[in-house]
Amino acid sequence: MKYQKWNIGAPAEQDVTLLRSAGYSYLLSTVLAARGVTTPEAAAEFLDRERKLTISPMLMRDMDKAVARIQRAIADEEIVAVFGDYDVDGITSTVLLMDYLKSCGVKCLRYIPRRIEDGYGLSKDAIQGLHDRGATLMITVDCGITGNDEVAFANSLGMDVVVTDHHECKETLPEAVAVVDPHRPDCPYPFKQLAGVGVALKLVLALGGESREDALFARYCTLAAIGTVADVMRMEGENRTIVYCGLEALPHTDFVGVHALLKEAGLLGKPITSIQIGFVLSPRINAAGRMGAADLAADLLETDDPAKAELLAKQLCDLNRERQAVEQAICADATEKIEKLRSEERSALVLSSADWHQGVVGIVASRLSEKYSCPSFMIHLRDGTGKGSCRSYGGFNLFAALEACSDLLDGFGGHELAAGFTIPEGNIDAFRQRMNRYVRSASGGELPVSSLDVDAAITCPGEVTLDQVEGLNLLEPYGAGNPRPVFALLGATVDSLQSVGQGKHLKLRLSKGTCRFDAIFFSVTAEDCGVAAGSRVDVAFYLQANTFRGTTTLQLQLIDIRPSLTPSRHEAADLDLLHRLREGRTLSAQESARLLASREQFGAFWIALERQLRQGKVDADLLPYLRRLAAAGGGNESFLRAALALIVFDERGLLSMTLREGRLTLCLNQTQGKVDLFASPYLSRLRGPAANRNRGDLS
Repeated sequence: MKYQKWNIGAPAEQDVTLLRSAGYSYLLSTVLAARGVTTPEAAAEFLDRERKLTISPMLMRDMDKAVARIQRAIADEEIVAVFGDYDVDGITSTVLLMDYLKSCGVKCLRYIPRRIEDGYGLSKDAIQGLHDRGATLMITVDCGITGNDEVAFANSLGMDVVVTDHHECKETLPEAVAVVDPHRPDCPYPFKQLAGVGVALKLVLALGGESREDALFARYCTLAAIGTVADVMRMEGENRTIVYCGLEALPHTDFVGVHALLKEAGLLGKPITSIQIGFVLSPRINAAGRMGAADLAADLLETDDPAKAELLAKQLCDLNRERQAVEQAICADATEKIEKLRSEERSALVLSSADWHQGVVGIVASRLSEKYSCPSFMIHLRDGTGKGSCRSYGGFNLFAALEACSDLLDGFGGHELAAGFTIPEGNIDAFRQRMNRYVRSASGGELPVSSLDVDAAITCPGEVTLDQVEGLNLLEPYGAGNPRPVFALLGATVDSLQSVGQGKHLKLRLSKGTCRFDAIFFSVTAEDCGVAAGSRVDVAFYLQANTFRGTTTLQLQLIDIRPSLTPSRHEAADLDLLHRLREGRTLSAQESARLLASREQFGAFWIALERQLRQGKVDADLLPYLRRLAAAGGGNESFLRAALALIVFDERGLLSMTLREGRLTLCLNQTQGKVDLFASPYLSRLRGPAANRNRGDLS
């Protein structure tokens, strides 16, 4: 079980029925209702996807100043430098703006920092180098909003600066010719969630003018879509339009490097969704920046030479494989460090090491945040200084948290969900303590538990078909605020399971009633799952169409699996019988016989319980625990009698038991001498006139 808690949505049946009556499929109606879209009118609006950007880019503060200065540079044949960032958003922003400026005849210089040597954002050395090469105007993309000192330095050299960014602003803005950022407090632009590449796209549309907007959007929407998905921006408003149109245009894009990357990644000619961008294309582009070779990715996207593009795409995929190996090693090391943290240090994970690759710690932070359900701060140490990358969880505002700890930092930048910072090594312990206090305060003092959000449980498994899965495509593109739908199948049976992919993955066959489903669980073994053929389980999953050797079938891509928390019919009947006993209601002789365990069975249950409880309190889900305890007693009616044993042991004072919302807590009590189990009123009722004969006790 990967997640300690599943938050399963429960859409109202009448809402699902209403949407289905309007022509929406069962699965689509279920997801819409679970997400609060409960009427056909609201569904039509939610699913509508614009084909053009309708908000004027000139509504952005300083866009007019930026356009005027750049147009003057074009007219005067100035050398223009484009200063980007080394992540996917920054690389696509840089390539997009460079491509447009070159089409206008501008001589451009490109600068993308090297993550390890240069660090994030503007630097005076880089600005000096661009000035020495003749640049009189520098345009930043996806960076620069916090580069006050660096912009002032550029000004001192006589170099004008236009800042375009989408990150959070500090109190004072850089003194640039123009500062274009929808997060400026005084910016009236209504959509604040654009990626850096979205802002760069808006700049290009403004430069081209209204008459060329459609043509320019058609050319650049694919680059903008890749950067937007990679930067995990909210998939609503203009972002939804950019990504939808970009996905549609992807097979026909003019950028040959994109085609080469699709081919090298095995996606050429296949349907591409936001999932493929997020999990296949973006990691390969991002690998270049993470491994200190961001220019390689930019070269790939800029080139118009198919042979060169093919070579660069291969190099990029090789880099990504290297990044994966480094990431796995850091993840394993970080997990060991987490196990050694005190409980008060687990509200925010602050970890550091001199052995970690600086370019990879950010992606590891993302994985840790998801795994441990809390913000994560991964710090690479070198020469007494730590360079950190952090990722949020559950909407926690990282930027505000870093501001609250700014006196411990040398610098920081980013936004609510992802940020970077620099910290003296000697301040890390204090930073860990303060950040954990800050997170606990923000969360009301609750310790985090790993949790999985599930849209809904499948109530009609017979209606889950390939056509239904294809109907979910109306929800695309997926992203933050509009995640890929997650479903649950509760009370399923594992019919079979086998390792595949050289033992790295697990293939399962599941059944629910008369319905059968194929499932795949990536990067998990049968031992990890703790299930076997015949196990009763709950599974959480994505639904997908799987094509193998020309045949397409329905497949569940598992996200998590757990012993089922829903009772089978037999278990439900057993629990009802036990409930009637506790209420003092009349039981038949046959029912009493089913309930009453032998002294030997009670002894077996007690031995198993005592062994566990001497190691500490038991805190477990009721049904899976009863199934495990039943195995200790063996014999007929072992589930029913295991449940009875818990009640009797609790009533006799051998242990203390509480049950809240299906969660069982057991504690061992200290007792003196022997305890007569059959003096329990429950057992006396079951034994009837023989209640005082053959009494049993436990020492």
